[in-house]
Formats: sequence, C-alpha cells, structure tokens
Amino acid sequence: MASASSASLRHLLLLRPLRPARRLLCVSSSSSSSSVLTHGDSSSSSSASSVGVVELNPPRGTRDFPPEDMRLRTWLFDNFREVSRLMAFEEVDFPVLESEALFIRKAGEEITQQLYNFEDKGGRRVVLRPEITPSLARLVIKQGKSVSLPLKWFTIGQCWRYERMTRGRRREHYQWNMDIFGMPKVRAEAELLQAVVLLFQRLGITSSDVGIRLSSRKVLQAVLNMYSIPEHLFTQVCVIVDKLGKLSREDIEKELITTGLSSEAVQGIIEVLSLKSLSKLEEVLGPGVEAVSDLKKLFSFAEQYGYADWICFDASVVRGLAYYTGVVFEAFDREGELRAICGGGRYDKLLSTFGSEDVPACGFGFGDAVIVELLKEKGLLPDLSRQIDDIVFPLDEDLEEPASSVASSLRKKGRSVDLVEDKRLKWVFKHAERINASRLILVGKSEWERGMVRVKILSTREEFEVSAGELQ
Repeated sequence: MASASSASLRHLLLLRPLRPARRLLCVSSSSSSSSVLTHGDSSSSSSASSVGVVELNPPRGTRDFPPEDMRLRTWLFDNFREVSRLMAFEEVDFPVLESEALFIRKAGEEITQQLYNFEDKGGRRVVLRPEITPSLARLVIKQGKSVSLPLKWFTIGQCWRYERMTRGRRREHYQWNMDIFGMPKVRAEAELLQAVVLLFQRLGITSSDVGIRLSSRKVLQAVLNMYSIPEHLFTQVCVIVDKLGKLSREDIEKELITTGLSSEAVQGIIEVLSLKSLSKLEEVLGPGVEAVSDLKKLFSFAEQYGYADWICFDASVVRGLAYYTGVVFEAFDREGELRAICGGGRYDKLLSTFGSEDVPACGFGFGDAVIVELLKEKGLLPDLSRQIDDIVFPLDEDLEEPASSVASSLRKKGRSVDLVEDKRLKWVFKHAERINASRLILVGKSEWERGMVRVKILSTREEFEVSAGELQ
C-alpha cells in the first residue's frame, strides 16, 4: 500500500449500499484483491466470494457498545463497584485468556462443552474464560502466604461460552464476582447475600420483583448417605439434578438411573429436592445435620441484616458447577420470565483441585445481561443522556487559538468541554441541545480584545460577559 498513488488512496475505502445489506468495499491499486465489509446479509457472502468479505455485525452472540450502550454499562459497573466498596472488598483482575487446564474438569458439567478453546501459536492449549472463579483461585494460590486471610476480592470481567442464546443469555457477557477466602462459617454467605440485595436496592428493584433461593450441597450429600450411594457419584448427581426445572422429572430420573442409582434412591433424591420448607427438611434428614444447621444460621443472619423477605429455602438449588461444597444460592425474578440473575455458593475444596492446600471460600457471579433485561421490564433503566459542561465556539476563524486557550483552561479546572469550529451558530445551538450542554461560551472579536468572553446559560437563556481568566 505504501506505493499506492494519492489518487488510488482516495478510493481505498468506498461505502457502497447494497440490497438489503451494507458493505464496505476496500480496493487496493497495488493488488488485484479487494475486500468488502458486509452488514446483515449472510446470503451476500457467496456473491462476493471473489473479494474479501468482512461482516459489519459483531460475531453471533457478541455485542458492540456504541456510546449510549456504553453509558449504561458504565452506570451498571459503577453500581457494582460501589456496592463492593461498601462491603470493603478490593478489586482484582485477570487475563481473559487462560490455560485450558484451569477449566477442564471431569464432572460432566455443561460448561466444559461450551468453551472457546484452541491451541495458540506456541502449542499451548488456551481458553477464553467461561467463568471467573478458577482464575481467582489461581491468583490466590499464586499470592500464597503474602496475603493474610480473609481475602475479600471482587472483579468485573468478560466471560465467554459457546451456548444456545436466549433472552438474557449471550456467548459473551460481563460478570461481577465477589469472593471471600478464609472464612469458614456462613457469615461469609450472609455478607455476600447482603451485597446482592444492596445492588438490587440501589437499582430500584424490590423483594416483590426478585427473590433469592437458598439450599446447600450438603442436603444432597445427606440424602446420598441415606441410600449408601458412593462418594464418587456425588458431583455427577449434582450436575444432573441442577437440570430440574429445565428437563422433565422423567428425564431427570432416567439420567440418575444411568449413573447406577437404584429407583428407590432416585425417588428419595427427587422427593427431598422438591422441599421448600426448612422445617420439613429437618424432619426428613433428622436434627443435627450440618446442612440444616448451616441454613438455619444463615436465615437467622438474614433477619439481622434485614433481607429475610428476599430469601427462601428451595432444596432443588444445587448449582451446576462441580466445585460447590456447601450453601448455594441463586436470584430469580418472581414472574419467572428470565433465567437466574446471579448465583453462587461455597467452594471449600477448589484449591486442592489445582494442587494447593484448600482454603474455605465462597462467592457469586452476577452477569450484566439478565439484570438489564429485568430493568427494562420494570421500567427502571436510568436516563443516561450525554451531558457536557461547556461548548466553546469561536465566532471568527482568527479566534480559534484563543478558543483553544479557553477550552484548555476550563478542562484543567475539571469541566468537560466540547470545542466546536467551522459551524454555523444555529448548528451550535442545536448541538448544545443534543448533548445537554450547560453553557455556551462564545469567543468573539470585540469581547476578546477586552479579554472577555460571552457566556450563555442554556437552561435559563441568561447571558453575560466574564473575563477569560476568571471563567470557572
């Protein structure tokens, strides 16, 4: 391309509308090849096979973030960060690209079939992370004894899963994770649940809109013990029963039987997982069972924190990831229109799967997609129009340098300034309305000769002159 003439460079990018797609045609005079960027028409690929074709839409299941969407994302992330600050958590981050071994487990989890995984140019098996907890665990192990427990960390990161898309489910999403390491008692879960509730409250969501189901993996473990089911089947059973509500009861029973469970054990598991009362669970499992005592303590904490009306016991909640070991929970919309809003639980034995000593831990993941759908449904999305403090506009071409000085001075004082040139004044006023500017600062010849500028307060139409040096 370096040898292309100036005339040919003018034709490098030609935007040519087609029916019904848009294509960006890229032509090089130094080569016989061309490339076309298409928008929204997969059938056009074959007709343009003689040239390079680039789809203008992002890959299926992913998103662009134009300014209005970026403002919404920033607003949501700011709320994530503020709740984390209120809970005294520290922010951490990890690479989106991780070692594949970090996420490959032998438990039959659905997530292991949804990986964006490949071999890099160095022959290493890598993956775009599908979730964040293993990355967090890796960092905890790496930090070792250089950090003191308990650790309270949060992150907001992008996750990738190649899965069937539905409402609120994409192939990439951003996820807010809060995790606590080194706190073995259910106080940790109580703290995490308060963080979730605080976030909902900040967004205007109430307990009549959203609930949080609680249970414990220890409930299922106790049932398996009742039927003398081998320990090695526990994780496999968890993965299957997590499909309750997604598959029919008959299908769940068939899958459980294929693991080698007796019909009696399968019926017992299904019956217990249908319980919605903690007292009924205690009747079935007996007094003193650790699962029951943990949950009773957590419900007691909920009363003290003031979020008891948000939570309910539901024995069917087990969560689909293999590493959970104790209390598990997930938030749901009470109208049942959306998938789980967030979910988490205790994972005391995750670190040992990576060859380290175990540390008691629990956490949750809260995605950005479902919560936005809920906010839309409830009419709770904020007005996030663009807002600018000042527009600086020179009324004459000779005043462009003084206008630059005025804009620079205001920016150094912390004001957002849009410096506009080569436009008619009528356009500038319309532009000010579009971007919700607070003030219009006009740099005129006669005013500038006196060291002054004219200020127009756009909300009140008030106008006055002020010394350029005193402009705040």
